[in-house]
Amino acid sequence: MERKKRVIMLADCQSFYASVEKSAHPEYTSRPLVVAGDPARRSGIILAACPLAKTYGITTAERLSDAIAKCPDVVVVKPRMAEYIRVSLHITSIFQSYTDLVEPYSIDEQFLDVTGSLRLFGSPEEIARQIQQQVWLETGVRVRIGISDTKVVSKMACDLFAKKNKTGIYILPKEDIAEKLWSMPIRDMFMVGSRMAHHFYKMGIHTIGDLARTPLPRLRDRWGVNGEVLWRIANGIDDSPVRPSTFMQQQKGIGHQMTLPRDYTTWSEIRVVLLELAELVARRAREKGLMGHVVSVGCRGTNFDKPTGFSRQMKIKEPTQITAEVYKAASELFQRYWDGQPVRRLGVSLTELIPDTEYQLTWFDNREQQRELDKVTDAIKRKFGDTAIIRASSLEHAGQIHDRSRKIGGHYR
Repeated sequence: MERKKRVIMLADCQSFYASVEKSAHPEYTSRPLVVAGDPARRSGIILAACPLAKTYGITTAERLSDAIAKCPDVVVVKPRMAEYIRVSLHITSIFQSYTDLVEPYSIDEQFLDVTGSLRLFGSPEEIARQIQQQVWLETGVRVRIGISDTKVVSKMACDLFAKKNKTGIYILPKEDIAEKLWSMPIRDMFMVGSRMAHHFYKMGIHTIGDLARTPLPRLRDRWGVNGEVLWRIANGIDDSPVRPSTFMQQQKGIGHQMTLPRDYTTWSEIRVVLLELAELVARRAREKGLMGHVVSVGCRGTNFDKPTGFSRQMKIKEPTQITAEVYKAASELFQRYWDGQPVRRLGVSLTELIPDTEYQLTWFDNREQQRELDKVTDAIKRKFGDTAIIRASSLEHAGQIHDRSRKIGGHYR
């Protein structure tokens, strides 16, 4: 029996953060607008630029000062991450009214499998138009949609075609890949950045078609499984289903990283942030009902051209979700491997996770008391906020807990 052809969409929200802000502020409708770190100080980087701002040459990730130099009249808005998450979830609910197979890819991109929805809502293009209209009416956000029979091709259909045409919709059947995609530069292919493109140029691979026609063993010898992944993308091969439960699978690890506001050069400063990170990691583990066997710690210096730092891990005797135990292991690792170079980024993680429903009781320590104390602290923070109860060390100049509590994903709420 012939397998039913899938219809997969990749829906991308145009200039998402900027679109949300323009929808919230109609007075900025006809003005160039960007979302950036700190408008008051005119510093930070551009997180999103509306289409009008982009006509002035403003690009995502450039410095705010450079953007203002290009367009002095640009409206600069401080990011509101909680609002962007709310709107993203609203858009997800709209997608779910067309199919229950919706898989978030990022805050502004989602995959939809509408194979089973065609009889209810019409052709793929009709469904795409209905989705665009409903999202626009309910949120003020424009959606571009790439359509194909695989996730990877629908992503390229969106990025390379739908984002550049007037309708914001593009259908790219797998059988049309050779005609439509293979003549395009290799740097335009999904998952190929500037560095990888440079490696391909050295191999004589300049187009997506060059890569698709390259013997697979040659790519495997060069990059192993990653070489095969890139070859499969070039050929539009992707059997992965749209999984609504992608973000509900049991995690393999729980971690937090923090970029520090300046170089930290002493252990007395670093230990403060290390403890805050250990507490964040352990708290998330407790909330998810998980414990970890392995604690990892890593750090990086300021100079990313000549990177310094390390990443190390250690297995502990008993799986844990206790803040003090995570911090102890992280401290031991850090002091063992730190070479004294300035630290600008610090991270702690807990891996080899298991459910916390069963664990070994011991007679000669106070682990159970520590566990219950941590849970009481978590309950206070859930009710009154993350800074309702903090450790005294976080009041030191090196502490970052107050600043972090005002952020989501590294950006202010």
